[in-house]
Amino acid sequence: MLTQDKTVQDSILFIQQNLDKDLSLSALADEAAYSPYHFSRLFKRQVGVSPMYFISSLRLQLAKKLLLETAFPIRDIGLEIGQQSLGTFTTRFTNRIGMTPASFRATRKHSEEYMTHLKQSSLQNTVMNSSSFQQLSGSIHTEEPFNGIIFAGLFPKPIPEGLPVRGTLLMHSDSFHITNIPVGTYFLMATAVSWGMDSKSILIPHETLRARHPYPICIDGKRPLPETHLIMRKPEITDPPILISLPLLMKHFLQRSPISH
Repeated sequence: MLTQDKTVQDSILFIQQNLDKDLSLSALADEAAYSPYHFSRLFKRQVGVSPMYFISSLRLQLAKKLLLETAFPIRDIGLEIGQQSLGTFTTRFTNRIGMTPASFRATRKHSEEYMTHLKQSSLQNTVMNSSSFQQLSGSIHTEEPFNGIIFAGLFPKPIPEGLPVRGTLLMHSDSFHITNIPVGTYFLMATAVSWGMDSKSILIPHETLRARHPYPICIDGKRPLPETHLIMRKPEITDPPILISLPLLMKHFLQRSPISH
């Protein structure tokens, strides 16, 4: 098992070092000395998403970085990550980040402002929806001392992207309640943002504490859900990037707006 874990970790390092190249499943499988089928199964079991989805996620994370750190036109940034069409790039970026590339680029100046407003607010364990069709409750703890806010959300895929189907923000408590959850199967993930974090770290959260529930959570609208407990930890190489725009979530919470698809 440890050998298989290292194989996936080595593959991720290879992907990170060759992200500008035309990476194919066959090439990755050859590098790992597995058949494409077995390599894909091994990778998805450990990371949560397929190798090619993981690659596209890293490229979108690179696009976020270029949007913040350069003045390149959005079309050029799309080309840089392999998107030949500006429309395709804009659509994919919007679907998986939660806002357009132009909006994301403009968000930097608001990130720290939102954090300041949240710190000064009296929000208490805010939820994104308030009625209780079906509720998921539990607790979230950190492995180390932490002072800031924690976002927890239910996502349709095992990667924090787009907007959560339902979610909550924790500020003064380690207990959480996510309510009004529609029927479906979801993945519970959380990330933490400390009060002293700068805007770039908020927008491209490489080092933030995070947590993933190990199993999908099935909502059938009939049976009550058992309590769920998460431990926030430092990022690991096998974690998919956090693509969701955290300032967008902050804005929704500050406006007391429900977030859902």
